[in-house]
Amino acid sequence: MNITSLQRNREGAATELGYVFTFLLGVLLLTMFSLWIYDIESATRERWNEEAIDANMNDLSAAIERTDVASRIDNSSYAERVYWRTTEADESQFTLELTDTTLILYDAEGELDTERSLSGTSSVPHSGTIELAGVQSIWVVYHDGFITLELDRPMF
Repeated sequence: MNITSLQRNREGAATELGYVFTFLLGVLLLTMFSLWIYDIESATRERWNEEAIDANMNDLSAAIERTDVASRIDNSSYAERVYWRTTEADESQFTLELTDTTLILYDAEGELDTERSLSGTSSVPHSGTIELAGVQSIWVVYHDGFITLELDRPMF
């Protein structure tokens, strides 16, 4: 005859609690790692956007300065194509404006607004406003006494 009696064994419960706490610690660490990686990825994307926009603005302002030099030649026309580097930002929110002394990039969200000063040594007026949605290149054009920004290749 077998006689069984109940015993209070707490070792099994402690092991189960250890498994639960280990699992929760793993979930916590994976969550923290995921958030950390997301922050790194977001910061990298923002830095790349800023560098691409900075390079684009430098290229455009240099082309405008070269167009200023060409405008000093009598009876001349000049056009230069500047390639626009794409960014991760929503470029449909970007507007580029050219004034006599400044090249300005407006971002509707306000995060990437920037401007470049131009020498203003040319005696011809500068003008142009461009929406940058889907733009791959911008033409800086001097024709008929005006320096303008255009999206299409000029036909002089």
